[in-house]
Amino acid sequence: MEVGKYNTLQILRGTSVGMYLGDDEGNDVLLPHKYIPENAQIGESIEVFIYRDSEDRLIATTLKPSILLNQFAILEVVAATQFGAFLDWGLEKDLFVPFKEQNHKLQKGQYVPVYLYLDEQTDRVVASAKVHKYFKNLDGVDLDEGQEVDLLVFEKTELGHNVVVNNLYKGLVYENETFRRLAWGDTTKGYVKLIRDEGKIDISLQPLGFLKTLEPNQKAILDKLQQSGGTLNLSDSSDPIEIQEVLEMSKKAFKKAIGVLYKDKKILIKDDSIVLNQTSSDK
Repeated sequence: MEVGKYNTLQILRGTSVGMYLGDDEGNDVLLPHKYIPENAQIGESIEVFIYRDSEDRLIATTLKPSILLNQFAILEVVAATQFGAFLDWGLEKDLFVPFKEQNHKLQKGQYVPVYLYLDEQTDRVVASAKVHKYFKNLDGVDLDEGQEVDLLVFEKTELGHNVVVNNLYKGLVYENETFRRLAWGDTTKGYVKLIRDEGKIDISLQPLGFLKTLEPNQKAILDKLQQSGGTLNLSDSSDPIEIQEVLEMSKKAFKKAIGVLYKDKKILIKDDSIVLNQTSSDK
């Protein structure tokens, strides 16, 4: 029965306060009435999240937390007290961030990247805002160049956006290679571009080879879309002079380029504008 994780447990018995669930080692935990699914039966297996309640008792819930043990997420600060800060993670008991795990004093209303770890002394899950110390080093890293990975955008830098890679490593998406808007807290797919000797990972939002094969006018349009928040008020019916002023290309070149980008599902073409296809670029 693992704290901070989903556990599949068997329904053992019902009581006045809920149902008790058990594992194969004889441990049991209460699932309060308000979390019991309709038609739940004794003997059935059920997936629940295990954590400690406000009275430090192990408790099960069918609610889905925003973060699991040994994972990263961006969460809202809902209270700042003399003991530390508390975050909303989707459960009734807020998630605690002690002062020693804060880079600066957190304030109510802030959103902060955190890592969830298990305090071995108390057997409680605790959040740390000092996320950089929890990234795995790249010794024997289990990644290959070109491999698709899961990303969490957690920090803007002068070079681009720092991202969490597969909930393990720190990576960087360069600003000049970002063809769509990235926002703090976004989750998306990416591709390992380069694993550097100094222990850094360069990440591309496009499969490798995309940037090399992209025709210059297509790249210019995607660059301008990125700079304009994903939309350009240009279309087939736009004045050639306007296209020239905005993109420094002829209307003929513009129409050819957006035709290819549309065919490749990189953009959507509206009556009076072109728009980045965000859904397609996440795939």
